[in-house]
Amino acid sequence: MTLSQIFASRASRMQASEIRELLKLLDRPGLISFAGGIPDPALFPASEFATAFANGLSPDTQAQALQYSVSEGYLPLRQWIVGEMAKIGVPCSADNILITSGSQQALDYLGKVFLSPGDTALVGWPTYLGALAAFNAYEPRYDQLTANGNRKAESYAEEAENAGGQVKFAYLSADFANPTGETLDQRGRESLLDLTESLGCALIEDAAYQSLRYDGEQVPPLLSLEIARKGDIEACRTIYCGTFSKTLSPGLRVGWVVAAKPVISKLVLLKQAADLHSPTLNQMAMHEVAEEIFDGHVETLRDAYRQRRDAMLAALDQYMPANVSWTRPEGGMFIWVTLPTEMDGAELLAQSLESIGVAFVPGRAFFADGSGGNTIRLSFSCSDESEIRTGIEKLGGLLREV
Repeated sequence: MTLSQIFASRASRMQASEIRELLKLLDRPGLISFAGGIPDPALFPASEFATAFANGLSPDTQAQALQYSVSEGYLPLRQWIVGEMAKIGVPCSADNILITSGSQQALDYLGKVFLSPGDTALVGWPTYLGALAAFNAYEPRYDQLTANGNRKAESYAEEAENAGGQVKFAYLSADFANPTGETLDQRGRESLLDLTESLGCALIEDAAYQSLRYDGEQVPPLLSLEIARKGDIEACRTIYCGTFSKTLSPGLRVGWVVAAKPVISKLVLLKQAADLHSPTLNQMAMHEVAEEIFDGHVETLRDAYRQRRDAMLAALDQYMPANVSWTRPEGGMFIWVTLPTEMDGAELLAQSLESIGVAFVPGRAFFADGSGGNTIRLSFSCSDESEIRTGIEKLGGLLREV
């Protein structure tokens, strides 16, 4: 008997990420990649981090930076986050915040704390595939989340009960979602709050791209809207997941959760069991850099990514066949492309890599039911305007051929 024969049943639901596999191709000479939804490393505030790490290892702070620390996270960083959350209509205290190893760890913890096998998680069709990967380990059933009020809470609850569980949470990224780039308007957000209240379930708000708005009017976060209804974060069902990965640095793995104290207390226990705490030195450096440059740096990112988004939209308008459509995001890093129904994004990727050297992500991986074969995700964050134009022209030509 091999060890693989005695893996837990949940192991069968763990699959390699298509994006992680595609990132291995990025070093291929001449490849134009619209695949990885990652920030441009040329825009990292490297010199500021170098200074911050040196400061963290100075004689006055090195003992704290290199020692074990509290699971909740570095207090000055949590206090900085309190101030930032207040700016977007979320009054809270440091006790409402847990620092995590990126928001990905937060999603894993939330799946662990809420889901029993057979419970239902409501997710978009499509949704962030990293969320599906995090939740899969806890053996949920997925149902399609609609935020327009067209489906009643009773329908969700009945189907969940028939499947042997109950609806535990709805998950979505309301701003410039990965993979579609779409934003849920305020009416849709209010409808979603109504739905989760009727179901008595949690609402997980993945705010990874919230800072990266390039045009259009800002929409209040779901947690802000719920606090406006109920008057206090302690009465709220919404759990807000934030991250520095898309603004300052993904490699330092610093994210955070904002929620009512009972939720944070339970997540802290998971953090203690998993890794005790996030690296203190990383948190100290992140706090120093965020405090000094966050707003100005985000403006720099917005200017750069806005130009790249505009270049990709212009190229799509010019070079795509008439039977191909795409989203027009107001922010974030992604454009979602819908191909003719008979086409398959994975097959197109294989042809594209072989014949024109352009990479992207096939859309099927973003659907919990494996549908969406005729979709692809394009990211504009790591290519300059010239590469974007060339890559989209080549991709449009290939689509005409096939």
